[in-house]
Amino acid sequence: MIFKNAISWFEIPTADINRAQKFYESIFGITMIALDLPQLQMRMFPIEDKMGVGGSLCYAGEFYKPSATDGPLVYLNANPDVQQVLDKVEAAGGKIVVPKTQISPEHGYMAVFIDTEGNRVALHAIPQS
Repeated sequence: MIFKNAISWFEIPTADINRAQKFYESIFGITMIALDLPQLQMRMFPIEDKMGVGGSLCYAGEFYKPSATDGPLVYLNANPDVQQVLDKVEAAGGKIVVPKTQISPEHGYMAVFIDTEGNRVALHAIPQS
């Protein structure tokens, strides 16, 4: 099997979904889409193509546990420049733990921050030529 995208969906745990929504909307300049179910609250990242990779912030009591050290590391798209997003992180209540760092000329740049919920999240951007 060959995948178009290795990731099809991701969920970022929250302790306070409204605080997390405000943080991510602030650093990316987006409006998230609310989906509240009986056992789960979600704030979905807007995407252009419903067949593309999507994800959301999630709150479901003890089912999700934010972590700055454990679990997978999700890389969010910060094109065209990681620094444009990173510059908003601390003002929005987050903490930068890895500043903008070049991976390689062909693979672009990355950075890592801790969000308002205590999650370790990464950014990635490939400069356009």
